[in-house]
Amino acid sequence: MTDSTPTTPALDENHLIAERRAKLARLRGQGPAYPNDFKPDSSAAELRAAYGELDKEALDAAGRQVAVAGRMMLKRVMGKASFATLQDASGRIQIYLERGALGEEAYAEFKTWDIGDIIAVQGKVFKTNKGELSIHAGSARLLAKSLRPLPDKFHGVADQELRYRQRYVDLIMTEETRRTFIARSKAVGSIRQFMLEHGFLEVETPMLHPIPGGASAKPFETHHNALDMDMFLRIAPELYLKRLIVGGFERVFEINRNFRNEGVSPRHNPEFTMIEFYAAYTDYRWLMDYTEALIRAAAVAACGTAVLSYQGRELDLSRPFDRLTIEQAILKYAPAYQAGQLRDAAFLRTELARLGADVQGPVLARAGLGALQLALFEETAEALLWNPTYIIDYPVEVSPLARASDAQAGITERFELFATGREIANGFSELNDPEDQAARFQAQVQAKDAGDEEAMYYDADYIRALEYGMPPTGGCGIGIDRLVMMLTDSPSIRDVILFPHLRRED
Repeated sequence: MTDSTPTTPALDENHLIAERRAKLARLRGQGPAYPNDFKPDSSAAELRAAYGELDKEALDAAGRQVAVAGRMMLKRVMGKASFATLQDASGRIQIYLERGALGEEAYAEFKTWDIGDIIAVQGKVFKTNKGELSIHAGSARLLAKSLRPLPDKFHGVADQELRYRQRYVDLIMTEETRRTFIARSKAVGSIRQFMLEHGFLEVETPMLHPIPGGASAKPFETHHNALDMDMFLRIAPELYLKRLIVGGFERVFEINRNFRNEGVSPRHNPEFTMIEFYAAYTDYRWLMDYTEALIRAAAVAACGTAVLSYQGRELDLSRPFDRLTIEQAILKYAPAYQAGQLRDAAFLRTELARLGADVQGPVLARAGLGALQLALFEETAEALLWNPTYIIDYPVEVSPLARASDAQAGITERFELFATGREIANGFSELNDPEDQAARFQAQVQAKDAGDEEAMYYDADYIRALEYGMPPTGGCGIGIDRLVMMLTDSPSIRDVILFPHLRRED
């Protein structure tokens, strides 16, 4: 085997890195290797917008001189003249480099540059004979040497592991990835603007909690040395936001990071983003109307339309969202069941066991009829809810923070929003009766003592806050990551989180 034949891809990469380090060492001997004295005055997208429609003669007459900078993604050396493709945050533009215009020394230096290097170019905007908008370089400089070769794939990064672990490489190589995160930014910006336009105040609440609360989930635990006390990364900001309602802020929201010490899957990440918002003198029906309008506005902002395609199937956010009770949803999407069976706790336990649910576990062993119905819904109907659907009227026993219905015993004024077979949002008329809330917390403590790790703690300060009086309030949380999955046609939550959590690389 000769030296020119690589034994493995790793050895070949190491060889390329060594070559690039040698080039960098030579650059260091010539002056600053990573200069910071160049300021571009134009982007690729701006130039295309301004000059893309002009013909060659009109562009030559304009004589526009520009300064651009970015990563060199393609390079074609052809004797006395060469072409390169420069990529900046807005897109790509072609660079024409000519020995006569650059000079012998600068042109020779350009030929040593590698794909991935960050370069600066000043020159005249023109169009080639083939009509390609380009910059005729009058000068070109290397601003930052790329020591590692980019993946050898023109249309993006095929290795999913590399995409998630080295997102910076994925962003360099894959236009679709860049579009996804631009759409995410637009969606979040639209949500924030929508809230502000409707009189909500943006607030920030603690991320370190002395008592985890606001959701049924297992927290991450830590210890504060100076205070010598155990603390928890927040699983939800809910109880703090409702304290602000007590304090007199009648409409509040927080776009927040939550942490739950649970599994990783295509729809779960231990660290995730939500928006939670609370409005005094509203209820869960107002919340459903408002949430629907909010999501529709985010879709239009991010995608330009509320009629989307998700995984090859139409997803229509433009029409009114369905509203079904748990029982109605089972009967609609699992029609083999009859209404009488859904009201028979013994039947539900037998059927859940047949479907593989742990009916003897700490959650279902003590479950009443409503919780058993919900478990059957999750086993049979949830994944079939494609177009947006509100499931309403959840049982009290699984809704410890929601206001009980005045019209129907054992039911709360609560909804969950599902689309593409997954939960997107959860909201309810808030429980503002301090004695009822204290009793619900006590029931959660008993469930935790019985082995339910996701049951809530008793929060005495929150009860104290309610005892000062909280007005009737509606509150909702929307999972930003899952919403963005839906808006960007992304099959996994890892596709919409810039740096998802992964196992250790070793």
